[in-house]
Amino acid sequence: VQLQASGGGEVQPGGSLRLSCAASGLTFSIYNMAWFRQTPGKEREFVAAIRRSGVATPYADSVKGRFAISRDNAKNTVYLQMNSLKPEDTAVYYCAVDAPPFLIASDMRRMSGYDYWGQGTQVTVSS
Repeated sequence: VQLQASGGGEVQPGGSLRLSCAASGLTFSIYNMAWFRQTPGKEREFVAAIRRSGVATPYADSVKGRFAISRDNAKNTVYLQMNSLKPEDTAVYYCAVDAPPFLIASDMRRMSGYDYWGQGTQVTVSS
């Protein structure tokens, strides 16, 4: 399984970015997917997840109303649309795969439950 994250970069506060994570080596449509982020010295934290059905689970409170996760099964890709970006959104963003047996809803925010990880893409929000 390979996950290739892209779309990161530097943006001013209030700006937008769309992250992509292209998956290969798996039947993408049957897996749940998620985005996490990490800053130096801190644990990786949950951002958003989307079930194989295409339904997003509740977002992290810190991004609710600003970020949106989606997936395109035909392209084996999961996206994270990030709007109204803030300096505190600065982090390395990682995509992750939840393989069977699938996580229950309460565990989808825990990074330990995910089976595969991408290499991360840096997002920097700065004026």
